[in-house]
Amino acid sequence: MKKTKTGPNAVGHNSVFSAVTTALFDMFSNKGQLEPLNDQQRIDGKVCLVTGANSGLGKSIATQLAKRGGHVIMACRSGIPEAGEDVKRLSGSHKVEMIKVDLSDLDSVSQLCDTLRDRKVSIDIAVMNAGLMPLNSRPSAQGYELMFAVHFLANRLMLHRWVQDNVIKPSASKSATPRVIFVSSEAHQSSDPINFSKLGEYVEYGIKDGLRHYGTSKLHLSTFSNELSRRLNPDWKDNSGQVEIAVHSLCPGPIASNIARESPGFLKPILNPIMSLFFNSPDKAAAPVMLLACADNMGHRTGVYLHMMREKACSEHASDLNNGKKIWDSSQSLLTNYLGSVQKIPNDSPQKKNNPTPA
Repeated sequence: MKKTKTGPNAVGHNSVFSAVTTALFDMFSNKGQLEPLNDQQRIDGKVCLVTGANSGLGKSIATQLAKRGGHVIMACRSGIPEAGEDVKRLSGSHKVEMIKVDLSDLDSVSQLCDTLRDRKVSIDIAVMNAGLMPLNSRPSAQGYELMFAVHFLANRLMLHRWVQDNVIKPSASKSATPRVIFVSSEAHQSSDPINFSKLGEYVEYGIKDGLRHYGTSKLHLSTFSNELSRRLNPDWKDNSGQVEIAVHSLCPGPIASNIARESPGFLKPILNPIMSLFFNSPDKAAAPVMLLACADNMGHRTGVYLHMMREKACSEHASDLNNGKKIWDSSQSLLTNYLGSVQKIPNDSPQKKNNPTPA
């Protein structure tokens, strides 16, 4: 599959105007579209965990996974029972449960990991979907900038713990390769390079710079996704070799959802009609997620990045091997209180089959 070039498709994402313009351009570009997953593709019996699943894109993903036969765990901050009941009703499946987690609080994330470990849950498909874009900078429970905490640091902690605790582990069957799907954003393509000397430092920003920091948080996530893929699949290179745990990422494109709920009041009369008229519904925006999560061929590959339904290269910054190692090592030090003492494995060391570790 030939990838399209890296970089944003239009003018970028550094302001509301440029982001909306780019989103509209993307919506009407059909070049290189992949075929959506067919309705007959089933995932019966597979355990699926979706973060941020109580509304919008996450809820649609949870519904579609349940409809295809998955046992769905909805990991949400609110833990609203009605959301779970709604997914059951929409999917026609009773194999849906909710588990409460606040991804802006690493203590809560750690408790989720403990619960999954103690219940001996084995995840087949993990969709790391939760996201937000606050109007102004806000600190997380541990004092990190909120988007840095939710989009990157929480995912970093969860995946490390899940692999370490065998909550997600390679399967003996090639047809049942576990998958991790990160919902990133094309905004990472417009971001400035990561300043590793200040990784994790709290930054103040207002309405004017919110989108820029959103893009930076998604660059953190995309860089981590690529590094995780490399570490969990040391025998995979250039579309060949053994895939132990498939790690993919995507940008779902512009969605008529509530992610812009904190946009300034004066912009809502402009944004809301544009979103409702031109942006994809959450059900349609879930198509690339379902392709990565359920399509047979995506279990035999790793490191795929989709922009809506087109395969594309991540930004050069996100794909850079050096940046991957830096974000891994730098973030590990931020999580010392939650990971404890772990054995570190150099990038070039072979990892034991059926027991990879992200450390």
